[in-house]
Amino acid sequence: MRYGEKEIEEAKLEVWPNPSIDRDYEIEITFPEFTCLCPRSGYPDFATIRIKYIPDKYIVELKSLKLYLNKYRNLYISHEEATNRIFDDLKNLLQPRYLEVIGDFNPRGNVKTIIKVTTKRD
Repeated sequence: MRYGEKEIEEAKLEVWPNPSIDRDYEIEITFPEFTCLCPRSGYPDFATIRIKYIPDKYIVELKSLKLYLNKYRNLYISHEEATNRIFDDLKNLLQPRYLEVIGDFNPRGNVKTIIKVTTKRD
C-alpha cells in the first residue's frame, strides 16, 4: 500500500478551534474531484461537493476533510446517501451555527443529480 492510500484509509475528520468565535462568518469549501461507486452497477460517479458553514466553536481541518472525502472513492453508495452522510459527519463533528452540503453529481446516462442538505438558519 502506498503512503497516500494508507493516509486515506486511516483518515479521520479533525477540528481546530474557531479563531473568531465572537462573530458569524461563512466558510465555503469546494471539492471538485469527489468520486464514489454506484451501488447498483459499480460504475464510478463523479461530483463536486460544496460545503458551506458558519462555525461555532470549531472549524474543520482541511487536509483531514480532503482525506475523508477521498475515502468515498471505493464505496458503493448512492448520491443521496453520500451527501447526507457527509452532512451528518460534519454536523456531528463541528456543531456549526449553519451547515449546507451540496452534492453536484456529473450526468451519467443523461441524468444529472444535485442533492442539497441544509440546517435551518436561526
